[in-house]
Formats: sequence, C-alpha cells, structure tokens
Amino acid sequence: MLIFLIGFMGSGKTTAGRMLAESLRYSFADLDQLIEEREGMPITEIFARKGEGYFRKAEAEVLDNLVGRERLVVACGGGTPCFHDNMQKMKSAGLTLYLKVSPALLARRLATQHSSRPLVAGMQGDRLKNHIRKLLSGREGWYRQCDIIYDADNFDLQKVLDLITTFSGPEG
Repeated sequence: MLIFLIGFMGSGKTTAGRMLAESLRYSFADLDQLIEEREGMPITEIFARKGEGYFRKAEAEVLDNLVGRERLVVACGGGTPCFHDNMQKMKSAGLTLYLKVSPALLARRLATQHSSRPLVAGMQGDRLKNHIRKLLSGREGWYRQCDIIYDADNFDLQKVLDLITTFSGPEG
C-alpha cells in the first residue's frame, strides 16, 4: 500500500512520514526532496529561477513515478493535492491522510523556517498568520478529500497507526 501524507507546510508530514514508515516497515519518500534531487537545486531556487508553474509540473511528474510503488509512505508538499490531477492520482493509488494543524501552530512553526519556504519567504508575525490562513482556506477543500483527516496539533503515532489499520484492514 502507498500512504500519502497531505497537509499545509509545517504540518509535520516529513517527521510523521518517517515515523510511520519505520513503524510499518515501509520505505519513505519526501516529494520535495525528490524534486530537489531531480532538479539539482533547492525548492526556493526552483521557484526563483523557474517559477511555481515549472515546480508544479515537476512535482506532478515525480509523483507519477511513485504511483504504483508498494509499501511506501510519501510526504507530499503542501500544494501537491491542489494542482494537476495529483489528488485523484493519490487517492486511486493508495491511502491519503491529512495532517490537520491549526493556523496558530503552523505560524509558530513556520516563523523559524520562512526563509526556506518560498510561499512564506520573508513573512513574520501577523502577516505570516494572515497569509497562512488565506492559503489554508484555499487548500482546505483539497485536503478534506483525504481518506483520513487527523488533528495533528498533538501528533500521536499510535493513533495514526490505528486509523490506518482501521481504514485499510489488518493486512494493510
């Protein structure tokens, strides 16, 4: 089975994905990291040099390469489900899990990471919080299409494993 972790930037998809993969004895892939490896530059540079449109196309292509794999947990970028037919691809290929995190917690987490996140670069304080709310509002409809929605403000690995097992059955 493929498990796609979906959520806003800073929601903990990479950290949770590594823990889930280890617990399930699955492989782990970070979509953003795979894009950076393919393009030979960090995402901030891809956005700056080639633009978001180019990035979203590369993201869809890298995602296509993962579909069909087995026993893999994929941490997706925050915008991955919102572009091309990515959400449909993920839902047809495996389990989609939305790590829902409150805007206040996202703002606290992203306040220290804003230079490495192109969509919030240089933002702090109320400007950052308002931008997160605006982006999240536009993406929430995509995120809510996930098979499982998990309130991840206080992430509990065992609860997530139980949800996955309940959803997919004991064989996973």
